[in-house]
Amino acid sequence: MENVSLIGLSRQMTLERQLDVVANNVANVNTTGFKADRSLFEEFLRSNARETNFIGRDRNVSFVQDRATLKDLSQGPIEQTKNPLDVAIDGDGFLVVQTPNGPRYTRDGSMQISQTGQLVTKSGIPVLGTGGPITFQPTDHDINISADGTVTVQEGTNRTDSVRGKLRMVSFAQAQSALKKEGSNLYSAEGAPPLPATTSKLTQGFVEKSNVSSVMEMTRMIDVTRAYTQISAMLQQQTDMRRSAIEKLAGDSAA
Repeated sequence: MENVSLIGLSRQMTLERQLDVVANNVANVNTTGFKADRSLFEEFLRSNARETNFIGRDRNVSFVQDRATLKDLSQGPIEQTKNPLDVAIDGDGFLVVQTPNGPRYTRDGSMQISQTGQLVTKSGIPVLGTGGPITFQPTDHDINISADGTVTVQEGTNRTDSVRGKLRMVSFAQAQSALKKEGSNLYSAEGAPPLPATTSKLTQGFVEKSNVSSVMEMTRMIDVTRAYTQISAMLQQQTDMRRSAIEKLAGDSAA
């Protein structure tokens, strides 16, 4: 296969994967605490792929490949919900939840109380405090979550605050490489111990929205689609030129 076709196909393959990343960002533009992904590209040289330039010198042929997908961990906009069980994280911290596969981490501070009285995420996953799951009593009311994550309530007719736990917040020294997306807005940490998020604060009655910019992502989607179409047209032109050359050679040979 000619170099131009190989280069075009390698670019189309990376564009297809980039489009998947962009589409996933767009699908999560309204997901609380979602962090956008970015594709990272690099030049790829194949030792056995060479071409001769216009002055007769050999040179390497450059291909393109998507080396990795990076997470954009920048802070998303804060939105007020007035729900006392909602919290927005100001800083690089993550809430800790307990899944069947072990502790996982999330920026989604939209919470609720389960039928058993446990504090859980919207999908029903228990949210962990520093001492384990946080459980409320049936008579608890006026729930307050302080900036450091301490959860207090007023119980029954008692006007004295009762502590129900303290939300566990953690951070990671190398969050970009340590955290891996697992779906359901959760992250796992591979070989990186979580550290106390001492500089992060919680704001009750607010949530952090997705940091995806819908305008920017739609622009990227249009650019990727346009580039893919242009490469397809170029490859089709190369195919037509090759076919025309073969037909001409065949005609001259027959003559």
